[in-house]
Amino acid sequence: MQHPRTSTTAPAPRTRSTRRAGRLATLAAAVTAVVGLTTLGGPAAHGADNPYERGPAPTESSIEALRGPYTVAETSVSRLAVTGFGGGTIYYPTSTADGTFGAVAVSPGYTGTQSSIAWLGPRLASQGFVVFTIDTLTTLDQPDSRGDQLLAALDYLTGSSSVRNRIDSSRLGVMGHSMGGGGSLEAAKTRPSLQAAIPLTPWNLDKTWSEIKTPTLIFGADGDTIAPVATHSEPFYSTLPSSLDRAYLELNAATHFTPNTSNTTIAKYSVSWLKRFIDNDTRYDQFLCPLPRPSLTIEEYRGNCPHTS
Repeated sequence: MQHPRTSTTAPAPRTRSTRRAGRLATLAAAVTAVVGLTTLGGPAAHGADNPYERGPAPTESSIEALRGPYTVAETSVSRLAVTGFGGGTIYYPTSTADGTFGAVAVSPGYTGTQSSIAWLGPRLASQGFVVFTIDTLTTLDQPDSRGDQLLAALDYLTGSSSVRNRIDSSRLGVMGHSMGGGGSLEAAKTRPSLQAAIPLTPWNLDKTWSEIKTPTLIFGADGDTIAPVATHSEPFYSTLPSSLDRAYLELNAATHFTPNTSNTTIAKYSVSWLKRFIDNDTRYDQFLCPLPRPSLTIEEYRGNCPHTS
């Protein structure tokens, strides 16, 4: 049977540099422990230099998932309880531990109701936003009216809604489909303080948008015959100021109505855009720059990198 060998050699005296190295190692271990405890604190891992960060560090799979890290609740808003738009549904994270969230209002298109864009509500809210999918005053409202209604919905959200205390009123954005997408451009032109705009296969008779100061991501569809990209999405994008943080994603094998059903590509890049510009969260830059390459779902992607806002 073997016995452990015991050294009888006296330990070497500790020099000043050895003691200093030991102290540094202890300090590093303590810092690591603190960081580890912070990381275990739930969905919000707030960056020390960015108080608006919400949720854990993103991955390709996390932004493509049907649901993000936040549990979501919803509340209906009657058109009789509001002015300036047709009511809607508010989707919001149930947790209040992370402080306030940015908010996004979403408009449907011509003849559409909120049901046509309802999938965006829980999908975006679960990533850490308050999302308001709205009905318009009439289903025939034109883009300029829809732009005003998106702004009225944001004002209701931040001023008198039941979730107003969960929202940071300085971090707001707009989205919309078809004429609602044209309306999101109108809203951004009217209110340059908006942090993000995402028109989805937008339609508008106005083709030039040099006035916009809001970071804007436009989705077009290669098979769109109602708002063909050559006369809508592409000129909308190309007339945005070249100095603006802007992008154009043309969906491959898609139609004008592709945004009306759950779509991973739309969700992935919308989440990344909203996180990057409403939350100032540069952890999402990796999905926007370098520019995404053509794929089975992306016909083309244009934009300016690196983003500077």
